[in-house]
Amino acid sequence: MLVGEQPGDQEDRQGKPFVGPAGRLLDKALADAGIERSSLYVTNAVKHFKFLLRGKRRLHKTPAQLEIRACHQWLAGEIASIHPRLIVAMGATAARAVLGKVTAIEPNRGRVIRPHDDPTVGIGAHILVTVHPSYLLRLRTQDRKLAYRRFVADLHRILPYVSRATDAARVRKAPSAFIERRVP
Repeated sequence: MLVGEQPGDQEDRQGKPFVGPAGRLLDKALADAGIERSSLYVTNAVKHFKFLLRGKRRLHKTPAQLEIRACHQWLAGEIASIHPRLIVAMGATAARAVLGKVTAIEPNRGRVIRPHDDPTVGIGAHILVTVHPSYLLRLRTQDRKLAYRRFVADLHRILPYVSRATDAARVRKAPSAFIERRVP
């Protein structure tokens, strides 16, 4: 299960997660890591697009803790329905939503956190923290290649979980990962 922050402008308009620029980069990184996106359940921690209107453009605004908590029931429902063996929290907002606490990305990045390693985590799945693909899009060109390779290496860590998860997903029909509701 991949968990991002919130829908972006394109995701909000299309009603599907990761279909904009960050989604295209995620698709490329997954392919480079040898993972089919169709074998994963993809969602967001916050179900609405928080933005600032600038002329005709809707610019992303980071969700507040209150918004993360307000949407947690939907994320918890998705987790309970999917029963993932691994949850990949992409970015600080997703890590906070999944782990239930502020979590620094770099010190935790790329390592699998097991529930028994951290008793404050109330989820039975293992958790992998990494950057959000939109982070890579904001980097200077010279820094982007190395950061992208690190992101692909992080995603590569999920391979042992994907093969078994794919078989289970065929048996039980997983709910679709579309954005269902808007929370004020």
